Amino acid sequence: MGKAKDLTVLVTGGGGFLGKALIQALLARGHRVHTLNRGRYEDLLQQGVVCFRGDLADPRAALMAAEGCDAVFHVAAKAGYWGRYRDYYRANVTGTQHVLAACKAHGIGQLIYTSTPSVVHAGGDLEGIDESWPYPKHFSAHYPATKAEAEQAVLAANGDALATVALRPHLIWGPGDNHLLPRLVARAESGRLRLIGDGRKRIDTIYIDNAVDAHLKAWDCLRKKPAACAGKAYFISQGDPRPQAEIINSLLATQGVDPVNKTVPLPLARALGHGMELAWALLPLPGEPPLTPFLVEQLSSAHWYDISAARRDLGYEPVISIEEGLSRLRHA
Repeated sequence: MGKAKDLTVLVTGGGGFLGKALIQALLARGHRVHTLNRGRYEDLLQQGVVCFRGDLADPRAALMAAEGCDAVFHVAAKAGYWGRYRDYYRANVTGTQHVLAACKAHGIGQLIYTSTPSVVHAGGDLEGIDESWPYPKHFSAHYPATKAEAEQAVLAANGDALATVALRPHLIWGPGDNHLLPRLVARAESGRLRLIGDGRKRIDTIYIDNAVDAHLKAWDCLRKKPAACAGKAYFISQGDPRPQAEIINSLLATQGVDPVNKTVPLPLARALGHGMELAWALLPLPGEPPLTPFLVEQLSSAHWYDISAARRDLGYEPVISIEEGLSRLRHA
């Protein structure tokens, strides 16, 4: 095993929100970094990151990017709630299989996989559950279905040659967010954002620096005491679930956007979700439907998790509080 600063690490999806923040932390530690993306990122090139362009569905892409690496952070994924199953499968399942094959081919010792709590969400409230909660038999969207399959493949690959771990961060936010916050702001400013139900159901989130720290601690655990965490999945969050309306409006306030108070009753939202999903499936409508059954489930149910396993095994602690994170976001 090389010295800590002599290690070379591959980050898939390094151009995304979490991937880019993780790269900054790895560079700050003194590591050499490879990244694999479909696009070109001049800012990463200028920092000395070795950038590979390619699609994880192509097995050669992962093989090339992983050559010479000691560890892999597999962050890349096709997220969202709308699209063709085969596209999600290629990105999330086939892509992960190719990353695992690359690890085997190059004798890479550790793989940290970025999963999602959605892999155990079958609808309804999830309140304070831990990692013993089972995968559902049926999923209401392609994203959680394919992420669950990929997570299981990663954990099954754990062994003497390759130590693996899966992290399940929930709703990552903070400065640099190019997905969640921009979508919330756009919908709120156009008057299209509504709360489903009364907005009081509690949800977990995680500030970007805490998410990065959890990934680094998982890697450290795999390197130094793999018996404690290898082959396991972990929920990671702020450990501070709050009402959905509070979270949404706090995030909007950092951007100077008025709070959202309008609501849609849950039965109506469900009917609209099914209707829109059907309409977009049958008609040549542009973009994605504003609501689907999966999105209604996510926006109307409680989902917060027991993170004591991550605290115990990884030494994870959400150091940046929600209030501190909101302050940083406001002044970013």
